[in-house]
Amino acid sequence: MTDDERLDHLIAAGTETLGLHVQPEWLPAIRLHLGISLRHAATVLGATLPDEADPAPVFVA
Repeated sequence: MTDDERLDHLIAAGTETLGLHVQPEWLPAIRLHLGISLRHAATVLGATLPDEADPAPVFVA
């Protein structure tokens, strides 16, 4: 199975779950943006933080 086929399966499952109708001509753009999002997620998940790392402070206006 190619990467595009995997993304198409994710798109089909997500749109079916959410009850969304997707035009066939939208699929290339959806596939592109989903692939980018998944690569960004992999980058974030690949980062290791030391146990002593503190969360960022909360900004209050």
